[in-house]
Amino acid sequence: MHTTPSARPKPAAARAARASRSDQVYAQLKHDIADFNLVPGDRFTEMELCERLDVSRTPVRQALYRLQQEGYVEVLFRAGWRVLPFDFDQFEQLYDLRMVLETTAVQRLCEDAAGADRSALEALAAIWLVPQQQRSADRVQVAQWDEQFHCALVGAAGNAEMARVHRDVTERIRIIRRLDFTKPARIDATYDEHAKILKAVRAKRADPASMLLRAHIQSSQAEVRKITLHQVHLARQGVVRGD
Repeated sequence: MHTTPSARPKPAAARAARASRSDQVYAQLKHDIADFNLVPGDRFTEMELCERLDVSRTPVRQALYRLQQEGYVEVLFRAGWRVLPFDFDQFEQLYDLRMVLETTAVQRLCEDAAGADRSALEALAAIWLVPQQQRSADRVQVAQWDEQFHCALVGAAGNAEMARVHRDVTERIRIIRRLDFTKPARIDATYDEHAKILKAVRAKRADPASMLLRAHIQSSQAEVRKITLHQVHLARQGVVRGD
């Protein structure tokens, strides 16, 4: 029987489907790393991922190659991979870049620079300028809000390229920033520090806002230097238990 052209698989559609599956696997693996389901030193094979994620090897391999290029994993042997150890020198450089981007964004917001959107500050106030009894104690939620706070400040500054670079930096330091929120004292400190920064920006006090933001980032950076692999494994156990 003759097969009509419309009945044949469309190469473009097939490629799009494969790309979509690869993107899904890539996103899931990054999520696993950020949430400590996969931690530095963990080893796995492509077949194990195929079985766990219920996908074929091609999208798994494509996703792993992307993660390899971004410095998350390395190939050990044929079809065998490992989550890379933390590169603390790189984290230091990323924190320095983050400092430049965020303090520049705060300056632009305080000065009402062209394109700046100060209305975004009100949404942040609804989360961070609340009475102490209304603060969240959920470390996962606070970690997400913390990330959104800093991204919102940079996004509100009105420079799309600055925001794009900052999002990339944010993704690359996500795992170690989340480790910071395994300590209750850091959650309280984040609320206090964010509130002070936000009040200064809303009052258009550029120098105090920049100084407070710089101190806030440096405090987080100092905690990063104390991270040990033992802490990472404790964090994974906390995720598994749902603590």
